[in-house]
Amino acid sequence: MTVSIKVLIPAKQAENSQTTQYTATNCKAIIDKFTATNTNTSNVTISVNLVTSGGSPGASNLIVDTRAIAPDETYTFPELVGQALESGSFISTVASLATSLTIRASGREIT
Repeated sequence: MTVSIKVLIPAKQAENSQTTQYTATNCKAIIDKFTATNTNTSNVTISVNLVTSGGSPGASNLIVDTRAIAPDETYTFPELVGQALESGSFISTVASLATSLTIRASGREIT
């Protein structure tokens, strides 16, 4: 068994449509840190789903539901820290406004 520390989602602007941000491919993954920084001048919300392999984002895998992030705020998502993803599972997000939230996630991949 090998454990590798990885950037799961390199820093990027979150989309305003449901988007797969990371998929655990041929490994298990553990989320150690997930952040979103609001670069807009008004509140922006974000929702995060942790979806099992073969599934799709929906109410049954919604972990963060429309979390409002204030202008210039960085939120660290304690709800996601320590969450595990089996191979084929993925992180999906949707923001209320495109190009307003910078997201990033890091963690461990276990092979």
